Parts: sequence; C-alpha cells; structure tokens
Amino acid sequence: MFSHVTVGTRDLAEAARFYDAVFLPLGFDQREVEPDGGPPSRCWVNSTIPLPRFYVYEPFDGKPATPGNGVMIAFLAPSKEPVDLVHAAAISAGGTDRGRPGPRERYGEGYYGTYFLDLDGNKIHVAFRGDVLTQT
Repeated sequence: MFSHVTVGTRDLAEAARFYDAVFLPLGFDQREVEPDGGPPSRCWVNSTIPLPRFYVYEPFDGKPATPGNGVMIAFLAPSKEPVDLVHAAAISAGGTDRGRPGPRERYGEGYYGTYFLDLDGNKIHVAFRGDVLTQT
C-alpha cells in the first residue's frame, strides 16, 4: 500500500545513527540517497523487497522539523523478539519510551508491540501481529 514514509529531523547525522540501531533487528539497511535537488536525507529499506522505504529528511522549507500530533508510524516485526530488540535499541540510542514491549490484546490475540519517540519526537510503533501472522 505504501511507497515510502518520511519524517523530518533537526539533525540528520543523529537521526541516521538512531534509525540504524532501530532498524537492524527488523532487517532494514540504510541505503544511499541520490541527490535530487531536495534536502539532505537518509533512507532505509528491507534488503529483500524494494518498497516500502523509510526516509528521514531535513525539512524542504528550511524550518525546524516538528512531529505531527496524532501521527504514528508502525513497523511490522517478524516475531516478538525483534520488538524487544528494537525497543532496547531505540532507548539506548536516545529515544523516549512510550510503551514497553508486551502484549496488546486489545488489538487482537497475539498482538505484541512497543512504542517510543525518536530523537525529534516522532512516535514509532513496532508490532508483531500474532493475530494475523504465524510466529516461526
């Protein structure tokens, strides 16, 4: 459904360090972004599929990056273990806890997730959807 998701940052180098740590357990790698006349950016993609992609940009308008109130980006984990690893990596890299890893049965039996804010205040959710996927 999605081609890509983009969030803004005030510090691209720090955001890259943060998301490198967060995406490692999910199988996403940072890839080179070809200059296209837009602002400096970084991109992460799953090595097995070309889309969707996740981008971090310095805002095009040159104004400070701000998180959207009510906006959250959720990433799918292949099992519960990467959810735990991502949360630990996010907090170690300077993120802010907004919900420790654990069952979220109100979303469905087998749903397991975590929430955190990145360095710029963007809300991120990582979930294993045991209610939909079979754990291997």
